[in-house]
Amino acid sequence: MRIGIDLGGTNIASALVDENGTITKRAYAPTRASEGATTIIDGLIHACEVLMEDTEQKPLSIGIGVPGAVNDESGMVVFTPNLPLRDIVITQELHKKYGCPVNLGNDANCAALGETVAGGAKGARDVVMITLGTGLGGGIVLGGKLLTGLGGAASELGHMVIVIGGHECGCGRHGCWETYGSATGLIRTSTEFMDKHKESLMWKLSAGTPEKLNGRMIFDAYRENDPAALLAVGKYTEHLASGIVNIINILDPEMICVGGGISDAWDCISEPLLTRVRQESFFRFLTKSPQTKIVKALLGNDAGIIGAAMLGA
Repeated sequence: MRIGIDLGGTNIASALVDENGTITKRAYAPTRASEGATTIIDGLIHACEVLMEDTEQKPLSIGIGVPGAVNDESGMVVFTPNLPLRDIVITQELHKKYGCPVNLGNDANCAALGETVAGGAKGARDVVMITLGTGLGGGIVLGGKLLTGLGGAASELGHMVIVIGGHECGCGRHGCWETYGSATGLIRTSTEFMDKHKESLMWKLSAGTPEKLNGRMIFDAYRENDPAALLAVGKYTEHLASGIVNIINILDPEMICVGGGISDAWDCISEPLLTRVRQESFFRFLTKSPQTKIVKALLGNDAGIIGAAMLGA
């Protein structure tokens, strides 16, 4: 049995995970990030204690998914924007207590590994995971192993530029995929079309306040064939496809797995997205070669926990 931990800015979600990637017990606790690094580390220890309280066995390994850059070899969190952890070793106390390997991974990378082990990409060896939420994250599994890169922060897929001179991104560049392919990008695009279509259903759904518009409202309007929503989602899928085609052209992976909140509207985006990708991918010319499959992620928030547990497998 292994322990997987998803260290978030608000909560610590943890679980016991068996060798098949199945969760057998869960534990949750507030991160209490405002109280500093020591409190966060104490929370990690407490999570493991809760999970192991009914057994005398020791875990085979403990894995922690962190929303930032990590150095797994030293057990150090290098930087994370939403937690007070910078150049801090967080694995030492857990290793002392349980005497097992304690591994660190970026949370998006862990989600990619989780979906490969037990989710939408189960059985695939070369997988790219894309998470479409407030931002756009990603993880890459090649040959069944995570691609972590030289500094442990590989797979920042959202920060490739798809529009030169485009919208400013939080990373400081302009035109990053994240600014167009995330839920934030979808909302921005939709409000632009709302301004041009005062009759749009999105005005009613957002109570006449574009600032209140969210992804669910946009897709609800789309399903009602609202012209502005149709245009907005169409433009959004163009941007989403642009980044996916780039990934396919570079890596030619066996599978791309799409998760995050936007994936809940898979019924709205899958057909136009897949059509666009087929039209633009370089590999459309290789008609006798297998093509990358694009699938919806299945594990939701459990992907990061399962993937973290499997860092030691």
